[in-house]
Amino acid sequence: MMHKYKSSEAKSCLAEQYVTFVGDSRIRQLFYAFVKILTPQYKEEGNKHENIVFEDKAAALKIDFLWHPEVNNSMKQAFLSLSESAIAKPTMVIAGAATWSIKINNGSRGSLAQYKVNMTAIAPVLENLAEVSEVYWFLQDPVYEPSLSESRKMITNNRIDAYNDIAAGILNGTIRKSKVKIFSVSRLISEEIISESLDGLHLPEPSKDISAMILMNAFCNKIVNPIDGSCCQPTPSLTIIQKLAACFFIFAMIAFVSVTIVQRNKHRRNKQCDDIESGEEKKPATATPAASSLEILLFSLSKLGLIMAYFYFCDRANLFMKENKFYTHSSFFIPIIYILVLGVFYNENTKEAKLLNREQTDEWKGWMQLVILIYHISGASSFLPVYMHVRVLVAAYLFQTGYGHFSYFWLKGDFGIYRISQVLFRLNFLVVVLCVVMDRPYQFYYFVPLVTFWFMFIYATMAVWPQILQKTANANSLWNCGLIIKLTFALLCIIFLSYSQGAFENVFSLWPLSKLFELNGNVYEWWFRWKLDRFAVIYGMAFAFIYLWLQKHQVLFEGKGEALFSTKVSSVLLFFSVVSFFTYSIWASSCKNKSECNEMHPSISVVQILSFVLIRNIPGYARSVYSSFFAWFGKISLELFICQYHIWLAADTKGILVLIPGNPMLNIIISTFIFVCVAHEISLITNDLAQIVVPKESSALTKRLLCVAGFLCLLLMLSALQNT
Repeated sequence: MMHKYKSSEAKSCLAEQYVTFVGDSRIRQLFYAFVKILTPQYKEEGNKHENIVFEDKAAALKIDFLWHPEVNNSMKQAFLSLSESAIAKPTMVIAGAATWSIKINNGSRGSLAQYKVNMTAIAPVLENLAEVSEVYWFLQDPVYEPSLSESRKMITNNRIDAYNDIAAGILNGTIRKSKVKIFSVSRLISEEIISESLDGLHLPEPSKDISAMILMNAFCNKIVNPIDGSCCQPTPSLTIIQKLAACFFIFAMIAFVSVTIVQRNKHRRNKQCDDIESGEEKKPATATPAASSLEILLFSLSKLGLIMAYFYFCDRANLFMKENKFYTHSSFFIPIIYILVLGVFYNENTKEAKLLNREQTDEWKGWMQLVILIYHISGASSFLPVYMHVRVLVAAYLFQTGYGHFSYFWLKGDFGIYRISQVLFRLNFLVVVLCVVMDRPYQFYYFVPLVTFWFMFIYATMAVWPQILQKTANANSLWNCGLIIKLTFALLCIIFLSYSQGAFENVFSLWPLSKLFELNGNVYEWWFRWKLDRFAVIYGMAFAFIYLWLQKHQVLFEGKGEALFSTKVSSVLLFFSVVSFFTYSIWASSCKNKSECNEMHPSISVVQILSFVLIRNIPGYARSVYSSFFAWFGKISLELFICQYHIWLAADTKGILVLIPGNPMLNIIISTFIFVCVAHEISLITNDLAQIVVPKESSALTKRLLCVAGFLCLLLMLSALQNT
């Protein structure tokens, strides 16, 4: 993966550095491309066959181009001067030449032999220079022979290959472990686009720009450590927390094996005793005793440990390759069509025909999650209409959060510690483990903090005095007005925070909240994510209240096959829903500026969400069936969203994981299969551990919560310790 360095990043990396380019006109092209990363407005001026100097005094940075078009004694003296300089030795040297030797000697065999002699003489000098500098020898890029002028016709690709073989052979063969690095990647780039060269010899713009950016990655990645730069970075050392986590999982595996062996031996001895006492040679087979809580705990932790090892090896150990994303319309829309066909093909009848029944909400989460996954792996965020529609999907998930949790609290009135602990554990368990194993802050997995915050917001809104539930509203309808007032007050709080960034940052910068919501030393990312969908949860709560009120007053028809309203009302609502749905899509497709569209999104995303809900639920036949394919994915949607960061995508979602290099289709099939299986298994592990860590019995739950609080405090202390 190649990180695209901005001017500020490049200047910061190269501050107080001295870089030298030595060679012919092609190296001069590379010099200009390299300088333009630092100063994009830099103009190519000066005599082409002379030395060129670039200086940035503010950054104390100097970059030279030394004109030496042939590998000869003159070039050798230049390298000697650089290595023996008493003033400043270059940090990095980039050199290469051959085409001039071919041209002025008309491609004779004698010139090739002389090139070999000269390269042999220069090699030790380059090795000495490599002791104090990073030295790159550029192999010659191919030419496009049909476009070469008559004076350059002797520069053929066969001759270039012969010169490259000599250079690579001498630099790699004279010394057992050469410190001079052969730069051959530019040849691969030029082979694809050299036909675009204006004169057949000099490099097209994309070729030299990419080569310059690769050079910048080669030097700066180990200094800047960009997430999306997989080249030339050392494997990060394990933190104290990661080492302790590894020890914990290893201990769990050993303990599980030990307990399993002990339990099996005990069961075998008991069985033998029973046989002897009964006096029978053979007894009917008895059922295997159910696993104890300890066995389930250790087995779940052992599986989790193996899965976390896979996470680490995929995205931290530099064991597997990673590649950049490149968006094309086909890479996004063809998979979308494919999963849509599968989703329609696998359909079943719902158990009940209520609006937004459980099967339907699982289906909704499932297809949304699949679209988001395709959106991420295809890099479709660069295409604004797709970006705006995916923003609606994220808002729809939060809409469901508001709808589901409000309905639960309104109908059941269960504000107990067991309920809140179960929800928080299921939402946060995987992310907390990944924060430990992958050494990432909590806010990095932004969606979980977002959903957790809004769950607590709904809980606080419904739980604070006065607690207004459906049963109290049934006794006195005025309580409905009281609930509307509570929701209005909650909305006003959201509006206040959304228009007061300072107040928002002051609140969430307080310790310990800052440990949860800071990313890169500030809470701006949290502010951006929170603000982007700030009204979605309130919309969901309000919709749930209206729906349950209509249901109570028997305004809705929710029998199987029945339209949700009367025929006339259903037809009108369905028409306006379809129009509204496509109106939003037309608006989103006409977006020209992402920041302006993001400003409007929180207020108008509800249009498409409500339109979809009505289109999906007004017709009775549509409400009575669901896609079992999408619903299956919906049940593990949270795990899919989180796991994609490291074992499907890579470099923390910036790139794509490559398990099988050279075969993109097979790679995506295998990595996707493993990714989905892992997400499903983690969902099962989370459910099993939730039953153990969050028991229903109050005294046991209190003890477990104290243990969890102690663990989190220890985590904070260790985090502070390793950051000092």
